[in-house]
Amino acid sequence: MSFFSPKSGKPSLFPHAGILAALYIPTDAKGRLLKRELGAHLNWLRTQGVVGVLALGSTGEFPYFDLKEKKALLETVAELAGPMTVIAHITDIRPSAVKDLGKFARKLGLPGVALMAPSFYKASQADILAYLLQGADAAELPVMLYNFPELVGNRLGIEIIEQFAKRADMAAIKQSGGEFAYHPELIALGKARGFSVFSGADTRIPEILALGAAGCIGGMVNFVPEPMVGIFHTLQHNPTADVAKMAASLREVAAVIDQLTFPLNVVAAMDARGLKPGAPKAVVSKESSKLYAKVVAQLKPLYRKYGLERQ
Repeated sequence: MSFFSPKSGKPSLFPHAGILAALYIPTDAKGRLLKRELGAHLNWLRTQGVVGVLALGSTGEFPYFDLKEKKALLETVAELAGPMTVIAHITDIRPSAVKDLGKFARKLGLPGVALMAPSFYKASQADILAYLLQGADAAELPVMLYNFPELVGNRLGIEIIEQFAKRADMAAIKQSGGEFAYHPELIALGKARGFSVFSGADTRIPEILALGAAGCIGGMVNFVPEPMVGIFHTLQHNPTADVAKMAASLREVAAVIDQLTFPLNVVAAMDARGLKPGAPKAVVSKESSKLYAKVVAQLKPLYRKYGLERQ
C-alpha cells in the first residue's frame, strides 16, 4: 500500500490503511534479542495478512533498550519484516537520541517514523510540539504521531496535532489508551489535513472503521491477527457484514489477558499460542507468575473455541 505524502507530494510506502502489529520483541532472560524467534514471528504475521509493524513501540517495550540496542533492533526488524512495512518508533526521553534514531531510520530506508510526546516530566503543549517537530526535522521522513497519555504522562492535544500537520510531513496518528471518544475529532482533522488515523483499540475494530479510521495498530495482532485482519477485510468489502463472532473472540481473549498488566499480558497470550515470546523484560513477582500461568491455561481452550490453535 502507498499514498502521496501531503508535504512532499511524492509517493510513499507508508501504509494508509490496514491492520499493523505493534510488534513484540522476543528476548532471553538477559534481555538479548532472540533473532530466530523474531524472524519466525514476523513471517507468521506476514502470512496472516498483517501489512506492517510498528517497531519499538510500547508493546515493543522500547524503554528497556539503549540507543545502540534500538538501532540494532530496527536494523534486524527491517531485515526480517519485508515486504511488510516497518515504521520505526523513535521516541526517547533524550532529544538527541530521538534525532539520532530518526536519522538512522532514514539511513535504513524505512518509510516513516512514529513519535510520542516526551515522557516522565510534564510538558506544555508548545514544548511538546517543539519536541515533535525537532524529531521530524531530523528524520526527514513521514511521521505517525502516537498518542498514549496513560503511559507517557503527556497528551497530544488537537491544536498541536493540527499545527504539526501544517508544519511537518504527517502521514498518520495512532490513538491509544482510554480516550476512545477522541477518535472522531482526530478523524475529522485527518480528513482536513490529509493524514490517516489508526487506533490502538484492538477489540473495537468495527467501531473505529465505522467512524472512518484507517485501521488498527495493536498489541493483540501479535497473537490473534486472524480475527483482526478478518474483520478489517470483511468490512472493507461490505460495511454491513456480520463480524460478530470475530469481534466476540477479541473481547473474550482481552477479558482473560487483562487480568495481567500490559505488556506482560501480551507475553502470556503469545505463550499460550506457542509463539515463543522469550522471557519477560521486567521483574515479575511470584504473584504475577501464578496469574500468568492461570491466564495461559485459560487462553488455550479459548483459542481452540475460536479455531485459533497455533498453525
